[in-house]
Amino acid sequence: MKHFSVLKLTALIFMLTANLFMQAQEMELPYKQIPPQPENYGPGNLVSRMIDGLGYRFYWATEGLTEKDLAYKPSEDGRSIKETMEHINTMSNNILLAPDALPYEKPANAPSYSYEELRTLTLQNLKRASEKVLGSSAEEMKDFKIIFKRGDQQSEFAYWNMINGMISDCIYHTGQITLMRRSSGNPQNPNVNPFLGVTKD
Repeated sequence: MKHFSVLKLTALIFMLTANLFMQAQEMELPYKQIPPQPENYGPGNLVSRMIDGLGYRFYWATEGLTEKDLAYKPSEDGRSIKETMEHINTMSNNILLAPDALPYEKPANAPSYSYEELRTLTLQNLKRASEKVLGSSAEEMKDFKIIFKRGDQQSEFAYWNMINGMISDCIYHTGQITLMRRSSGNPQNPNVNPFLGVTKD
């Protein structure tokens, strides 16, 4: 009887988790368009805007992908679109954790996310990261750190490396997705306008 109750509880927890994710999916994802511009060109605002630009590009690069698109890769030894999304998602964790100087440790057995989960988690990470750095002063940003952790080993880098590293790298790989989906036969919405940050209906 006790074993049966544990099974019922486990099933209930699983159902609640699934329902929460479905509710999150039904909510509009961030970065369908770029948020309003900050009030000034302070350092935190500039980085926040870079992340917003990435978020907008990633939203539309990954919008409406099919199973065929996700499996597409330009060569046998290249990453597929799905694998490229996974790589961007990993880096989005670094982008999110750095303002709090928290370490990122890639799980030994990383979970296998679906396309929808990857897209949602990445966009949410970028949105939260943008909000964290928004309005930060140069003095405050000195405390931002990129920290990698692997077992007992930990390495730390200044936030400068985030700008030329993960943020730039994610923009680069998002461009690859845009190119690959065109090659797969499902080009990005032609009304996407990164300059204005608005996509016409």
